[in-house]
Amino acid sequence: MASPVLTLLMSVFNLYLMIIVIRIWLQLVKADFYNPFSQFTVKATQPVVGPLRRIVPSIGPLDTATLVFAILVVYVKILTYALIAQGALPPLFTAFIFALFNLVNQVLWLIFIIVIIRAILSWVSQGGHPVEMVMSQLTEPLLRPIRKIMPEMGGLDLSVLVFLLGLQFIINLFGSAFGPFV
Repeated sequence: MASPVLTLLMSVFNLYLMIIVIRIWLQLVKADFYNPFSQFTVKATQPVVGPLRRIVPSIGPLDTATLVFAILVVYVKILTYALIAQGALPPLFTAFIFALFNLVNQVLWLIFIIVIIRAILSWVSQGGHPVEMVMSQLTEPLLRPIRKIMPEMGGLDLSVLVFLLGLQFIINLFGSAFGPFV
């Protein structure tokens, strides 16, 4: 049974990792960086990403400094978990492999969550809310290919449902293939 301290610590790592991944995602989709939500992600990650950018340059549209930071956060999370839960550090290379698989798993789940948030906001919001705008900018590149293939069904946009089913399949497949690592 996990201790409450360990659960809290892992939750903090996971929440901060989500912010880091969202920053990468915002840059990949060229989202509005003047949006308050975008500004929050930049301000929450800039103290580490700024100096890291001097060492790790971007590769095309990919902000590799932020990606390296995300990998480091997951790596430290894995090492912290092992140290607290098992009282010993795993081999560092093994922890690094665990970290990479864990990062991919976290990214897939974050995409799932953001798409659901966007779907809910589209039902209840009047539009124009800064968070809704960013969620739309993040998810539209993922949903657009499905919308091109699927016709609208009486005003219902089923692309979100199709996307989430496909993503759930990928998450389950990933979990089945790499279960002990994620």
